[in-house]
Amino acid sequence: MDKRRSTAMQRPADLATVRQFEAAGFRAWPASAVHYDGTWVIRLTAGHPAKRLNSVNPLDLDDVRDLSDRIMHAGRRFDAYGRPLTFRLSPLGGPVLVDHLGKEGWDDFGHSLVMRMDLDTEAVNVAMDQIPLKDMGRFVAAAMLTQGADPALRPGMSEIIGAIQPEAGLFVLEQDDAPLATAICVHDGALAGLFEVATAEAERGKGHGRRLLLSALKWARLRGARQAWLQVEADNFAARRLYETLGFSELYRYHYLRRPEA
Repeated sequence: MDKRRSTAMQRPADLATVRQFEAAGFRAWPASAVHYDGTWVIRLTAGHPAKRLNSVNPLDLDDVRDLSDRIMHAGRRFDAYGRPLTFRLSPLGGPVLVDHLGKEGWDDFGHSLVMRMDLDTEAVNVAMDQIPLKDMGRFVAAAMLTQGADPALRPGMSEIIGAIQPEAGLFVLEQDDAPLATAICVHDGALAGLFEVATAEAERGKGHGRRLLLSALKWARLRGARQAWLQVEADNFAARRLYETLGFSELYRYHYLRRPEA
């Protein structure tokens, strides 16, 4: 089956659940500008190039009116931000939109999984208690190091974290003042979302990420969260293995489509 159709043709048992987690993702990792066209959520962020912060996110299978005109108008918004027009298609995107973009030759890339787990587990219950950092600048500096990220992205990262509306726990595992692993846990009611999970390259495979994530999940559970969730690239097999050993399982998938000239 064409990969473009595979994501859109998935039919989770409850599409309302997909909408719930999509909405949680928008709240937990906010774009600097959000526009709406029907049920399309258009997210744009001048300070950070991440795809999920710069994409059109359809939320209704049946919202397929005037596709050519709406895509053209969305393109103008992306042009104003200097971003390539990109669609992020979850199972809510639908085959009609996928077929339309496919006929226009859009490129399929960036397949990812949304995974979730129940937080009522022994591993979470006995995890080490850790207090999140209050110093956002210190966290961002640590995250840049563990990710090996371009320092130029630091202001954009700080802006995103500062805009998170739910309670966000900033977690860093350190040794001799050097960051070993970092993660953000966003507590949003019954849900806890994990973001920016990374382990320093020289420290991978030593259990630092697992230890930090369990502490972050325990922090969220003690605040009332009942389920945790995260997004991970489909070909990041090392991360997926870690998450599966913690108890995460696939909920649904999404992918991106971009015009070939972009």
